[in-house]
Amino acid sequence: MADRPGARVRVAVVGTGLIGGSVLLRSHAAGLDVVGWDPDEDTRREARRLGVPAPDRLVEAVADRDVVFLCGPLPTIPATLLEVAAVTGERCVLTDVGSTKAEVAAFAAAHGLTHRFVPGHPMAGTDRAGLSSAGPDLLTGAAWVLCPAPEPGLAAFRWLADLVVDVFAARVVPMSASEHDSAAALASHVPHLLAGALAGAAQRAPLRDAVLALAAGSFSDGTRVAGTPPQRTANMLLGNRDRVLHELAGVTAFLDDLTAALRAGDAAALTARYAEAGTARAALRDRRFDAYDRQFPVGGDHTAEVSWLCELGVAGGHLAGLQVGADTVSYAARRPVAD
Repeated sequence: MADRPGARVRVAVVGTGLIGGSVLLRSHAAGLDVVGWDPDEDTRREARRLGVPAPDRLVEAVADRDVVFLCGPLPTIPATLLEVAAVTGERCVLTDVGSTKAEVAAFAAAHGLTHRFVPGHPMAGTDRAGLSSAGPDLLTGAAWVLCPAPEPGLAAFRWLADLVVDVFAARVVPMSASEHDSAAALASHVPHLLAGALAGAAQRAPLRDAVLALAAGSFSDGTRVAGTPPQRTANMLLGNRDRVLHELAGVTAFLDDLTAALRAGDAAALTARYAEAGTARAALRDRRFDAYDRQFPVGGDHTAEVSWLCELGVAGGHLAGLQVGADTVSYAARRPVAD
């Protein structure tokens, strides 16, 4: 991994639920020196049963670590960040896996932690929760957003991005915190609202049991995330409320177009709207990427490097690898082929 050649990376995972537990189990399977901690005693006991050390005290878990993943509930991350930062060394990289980024990035900056805190969000999960639902392969191939910052934070980003690609086989998507929150609102957060609305309407329907008896793939797929623990969903939506409401307005407008066409019996308009929607669905399923490399000087002004990284993420691209040399950092990038 970058900047620590030949060293066995020392990892701590704080909060070992679904995502944190998957980070924990993958790190363990990859042979890293990993320690887990969770406020729940039974969860710590389960981690030990799986062969991963899980001290009873947070300070013991994060002591002398190279990287700490903060994986607790979204509202707890800022306070946990301060607590962990206070008891870890300056070379310890800190990151989180929360579903919103702008607020925690601003919090870290306000407390002078930008040089070693890299906001992150692996776009993966299930409708289950807890360490018992975690798995070492959950994050394989996932889009894992990391938010780069100019010096002094870029070195931490480079090192962590290398780790995420190398150990988790994830696709690192570099984005600014605000761009992440806007994109995640439509890619992840609004779908939770729609899934909740569909499942909730079925729950209230007079023919509820008949609806569930007839439910096939479209209903099951469309409501999957409605099974997510409700408090976790509420935290996510409230943490990105303004952007979710903005993107929801666009979804509502498109739904209004469909509704108007249906009410008018306008088959041509209805067909056109579904053809438009089908274009995005086809692009999601059949995305192809071009590969290219880009190099930047290790030292000096990193504005151009951060700008290029964020532009890559906004364009739908990702990092497949990177190499930090004495004078140059080389990125292996993948950018989607134009439709």
